Amino acid sequence: MNTMQCGPQWIAGAISTEHSENGVRPWRLPVHQLSLYDPGLAEDAGVPAGVRVAFATDSPFIALQVRAIDKERQFDLVIGAQLRSTALLPPGEEIITFDLPAGLIQAEIYLSNRYPVEVLAISIAGGSVIEPVPKGRPRWVVYGSSITKGGAAFSPAQTWPSIVARRKGWDLTCLGFGGQCHLEPMMAKLIRDWPADVISLCLGINIYGAKSLNLRTFRSAVIGMISIIREKHPNTPLFVMSPIYAPDRETTENPAGLTLVQIRDEIREAVDIMKAYGDEWIFYFHGLDIFGSEDAAYLSDGVHPSAEGYKLLGERYLNYLDERGLAGDPA
Repeated sequence: MNTMQCGPQWIAGAISTEHSENGVRPWRLPVHQLSLYDPGLAEDAGVPAGVRVAFATDSPFIALQVRAIDKERQFDLVIGAQLRSTALLPPGEEIITFDLPAGLIQAEIYLSNRYPVEVLAISIAGGSVIEPVPKGRPRWVVYGSSITKGGAAFSPAQTWPSIVARRKGWDLTCLGFGGQCHLEPMMAKLIRDWPADVISLCLGINIYGAKSLNLRTFRSAVIGMISIIREKHPNTPLFVMSPIYAPDRETTENPAGLTLVQIRDEIREAVDIMKAYGDEWIFYFHGLDIFGSEDAAYLSDGVHPSAEGYKLLGERYLNYLDERGLAGDPA
């Protein structure tokens, strides 16, 4: 068996990596600038949702050694668009192994979308070869809430962004954070500065829940975030999605005076304003068209989709792209 230390060249979908003498830990924010972000946002950035170990090998198996924590962690093996297998690593254990098909294949192992993971080493069969997968696929950046992070999905490759990315062949960077999607300027700057061929923003549900903006400030915050992103991505397809269905929040005002109906209207208006000022590559995605009242049975708590709901959301997002002629690879 050949074993090598894991380095950043094996990691896909992370914003940064933290190196130790033993391995590498992926982060979804710049790890050396975490104090520039809200503490809750910085903490959740240590969970590698959408982050993968990407490789090409002819080995009949691959094993990852990861830093042990006192939680059960899930890992997915994906080859092409297909989820081949899911494995559970019990608390305290450090080695996760996947069998691989014969021949030289390109594959990804999705890391846990619930708990931090440090990858220490990669092992393959003696006499086999392995190398990092070269970059080159269309790069997709998705910003949103815990619904985008997808902690309740069946497994890491079955969140809705992971489903879309696998089917489209896009290189996913998931910036979904539990309770932390508040249109902060630092997040707008991060997306602005990050390489992207497609950008998706999923906005509004945390604004309602945390009362962080009101009718006076919300639309201008949406326009501000889009404007900052457009400074370096003027012609990148930008999909702006309003909240999916949440029955108790649709017409009930939160303490800041907002309902989800108003939030959707404000997001649509913000997109229309940007279009009126010449933005030809911005598109409004109506949340209820993708996950509406008829899908209420797929909500786990009235806000978050169930595991089946995440699969439905991913399929609907793909269909939404198809129906509007946005399904092709970006230019």
